[in-house]
Amino acid sequence: MLRRVRQSLRQVLFRMARRPGLLCGTIVLGVLLVLAVKFTCSRAKNVVAAARPSVRFFSAEAPVVDLYLGQLDQVERLRSMAEVSLIFFYAPWCAHSMAARQEVQQVAKKLAKQVQFVAVNCWWSHGKCRKQHRFYQYPIIHLFYRRFGPIEYKGPFVAPYMESFILRVITPLTYLPSRATLEEFLSYHEPRVVGFFQFNSSPQPPGYITYLSSALQALKRDFRGVVRFGVVTNKQVAEAISLKEDETVYLYRRFNSSLIFPRRERNFTSEAICSWVFEHHETILQWLQPPGTKSRLLEHELTKGPALLLFLPHNPLGSKLSPILQQVADIAVRYHSCDNNHSSLDKSFTFHSLCCQSVLLPESESVCEVCLSLLQSGLTSSSVRCSFPSTAQGGDELQSYLRYCCLHQLPAVPLKTATSVGCSNFLNSYSPFSQYSACCRKESQLNESQAKEELDMQIPPPSFIPPSSAPQQGGDGITGLWCRTNRTLRFYLLDVALNWPLAVRLGANSNRNASLHQEAGAQDDGSFATIVNLKDEVHYVLHRSPAATLTESLEAFIRNFSAPYSLLQRHLVGEEDRKGGEEETRHPDKHQRSPPRLLITELTTSSFLPSVMDLQKDVLVIYYTQWCGFCSVLNHIIIQLARLLQGNSTITVARVNVARNDLPWEFMVDHVPSILLFPKYRKHFSVKFPDDLPITLPNLLHFILQHSGSVQYAVPASSEAEAVGPSTFLRAEFLALQREVQALRHARERLSQQLAQLWRDNRRLTFDALSLKAQNEGLQRERQSLEEQHREKSRQLGEAVRRLQELADASENLLNENTLLWVLLRALKDRTEATEQAEASWPPDHKSAGNPESDTEKRRREERGPGNGGRTEMDEKKKKKM
Repeated sequence: MLRRVRQSLRQVLFRMARRPGLLCGTIVLGVLLVLAVKFTCSRAKNVVAAARPSVRFFSAEAPVVDLYLGQLDQVERLRSMAEVSLIFFYAPWCAHSMAARQEVQQVAKKLAKQVQFVAVNCWWSHGKCRKQHRFYQYPIIHLFYRRFGPIEYKGPFVAPYMESFILRVITPLTYLPSRATLEEFLSYHEPRVVGFFQFNSSPQPPGYITYLSSALQALKRDFRGVVRFGVVTNKQVAEAISLKEDETVYLYRRFNSSLIFPRRERNFTSEAICSWVFEHHETILQWLQPPGTKSRLLEHELTKGPALLLFLPHNPLGSKLSPILQQVADIAVRYHSCDNNHSSLDKSFTFHSLCCQSVLLPESESVCEVCLSLLQSGLTSSSVRCSFPSTAQGGDELQSYLRYCCLHQLPAVPLKTATSVGCSNFLNSYSPFSQYSACCRKESQLNESQAKEELDMQIPPPSFIPPSSAPQQGGDGITGLWCRTNRTLRFYLLDVALNWPLAVRLGANSNRNASLHQEAGAQDDGSFATIVNLKDEVHYVLHRSPAATLTESLEAFIRNFSAPYSLLQRHLVGEEDRKGGEEETRHPDKHQRSPPRLLITELTTSSFLPSVMDLQKDVLVIYYTQWCGFCSVLNHIIIQLARLLQGNSTITVARVNVARNDLPWEFMVDHVPSILLFPKYRKHFSVKFPDDLPITLPNLLHFILQHSGSVQYAVPASSEAEAVGPSTFLRAEFLALQREVQALRHARERLSQQLAQLWRDNRRLTFDALSLKAQNEGLQRERQSLEEQHREKSRQLGEAVRRLQELADASENLLNENTLLWVLLRALKDRTEATEQAEASWPPDHKSAGNPESDTEKRRREERGPGNGGRTEMDEKKKKKM
């Protein structure tokens, strides 16, 4: 390759040498090109503006050291001067950094005496921070506790949360000087860790620093500090939780036995202690904080099973739990308490009581005696109060249970005897209604005296008492429900102030300030609750009545979800008509003016059923989404169709965005775009536009005219006041049945023709199969004959190969003999030549003697033998071959 390039250059130079004018022109063009490039580069340097010098990001009054030139070397010096340091890495152009700046300044003004606040511009190109750190997002907050760190803050950049996190870093351990403080420390629902260290021998025991580092390691994993670490220095206080050895780490668990860190099996390091705590701690309430960007945090948690999402107002700086959070924590603890005989309950003061009440079911003419099993602690039988759900609060739930448990047994028993009742004496351990036991009988079997006696005494017969082996349930109906149902729930908490947009997407009222207690799920205390079942693709919203408390509503909500036949209704999230609300706000007298009729009606979740199920109109619904490209292509066709049908008041063209509006399952489609027609008077005979038919204006018109009920079911009004009567509907249904019968007849004829064609095809295929079978047999015979010929040819070929091998062996022997003879002949020839030379050298007197034959020649002739000069026939043959 180089040789060719060299030859080309030589040829070019040679031609230029022959033409001096061309050489001069090339030199001039090269000089001009260099000048042009230089001029362009000089202009480019002037076009690019130099970077502006970096300026302070924080105000001078803020107690924050702003290293706006990225002086990372000064960070170490500032850290060594304070016990706790906060490093705020920012980019001056970042909107998140600008928003967090005010929050950091607010926290710095409060904690400036305890924490050293340092801000570093990590975007300045000449700074060391930009060269040493490669952050993928801004801002970044790192905290250092003495030499431990960095502890990255992963929470929201809100002043209360950042201040709470800094305070947790400042005091990672809670000092527990007495048993009262220890009991209060362990009474919370959050995981608790207690370390026992005696400060007698030295100012700090050897393992205390390791335990302190493990608490800081826990803050690295969870910025909220849900797992709290406490320290006990008094031996008498440590004996309250059975801690006797010094430098012992104790993990308190409410539902399982508590654990002590196994120092013999694991190394006593901060990482090992932190990992051990997070592996074995119990979590009944888990806080979630979606980052607000694309994240799979919710998906990761919701795929574990049904989840109860509670949006609550939360103050991270509160020293104690808020009343709302305390109620939710109490419900969660009782929900997970599978063992009713908790350690805090005294078994000697616990007894079971039965309260009974008669319930009348009018539709079945039955009377049921319902008994409620109560588990009371520290009460006498006279102080027990029976509390049955009323009709408004839980009567439907109780009646549903009665229909499910007992009424199906009534026909199977005789009705003449007094004992002919259908009883439910078993308790289903997987049912939330297992606290009830009931017996039902027909109303005719009860006389007045018997009914009065049962109502007055309210004493159940012996058969009503549930067996002792059956699991009993507390009076609240939710204690231990986690162990008695297959539809278990996970409890998740979210700050309502930070995650309200997510609550709105799940069904909360978007106008939070205007109607907190008017819409479903949005309560007067600012809370919102929903159950999300990702597997079934449904979610339910808690509907609270104004008279019910949060505890009562939430318990009923959980029980209804856990029921085998849940009465909860799937919540459908729809796109709100915000434009209509704004118009109503701007024009209060809008109801006095009739709104203009739109070409295409935009349907939402709330307006879908009323619009589609209008018996007086044929409704054509187009299912679309905003991200569907094929849906956008069809817009001009739908608009043309709506303009053609604009004068017809009985046909409505509507569309619904299924990506923003949830619909009942029976009205959903499997793909978009899809077109459905709901005919007039026959909404249950909805028709889907064929998928294999192009969506064009003629096809849509033919589809509407073919399946519409506007022409067939038009009612001739004799007067304006005449209304559509029942006969019209019967006539319409009769005509519809006639058309269906006719369609079935046509379908039967087509089916008969298809069956006949199939029979003919089957017969033809049978003949083809027979012919193919005969051909196959012929091919089999040919194959056998070819195999025999192949075997015969193979035998002949083997015989020929054997003969050729024999000839090759004979030829090889002859070649060897020929070679030997050739060697002998060559030796004889040499000898003869030598003899002749010797004779030529003899004196002349020997030659003149008449050339007498010498004795040597005589002897040679005798050796050769007679004939042909003494040569044999074999010698002659070999000579011919040679």
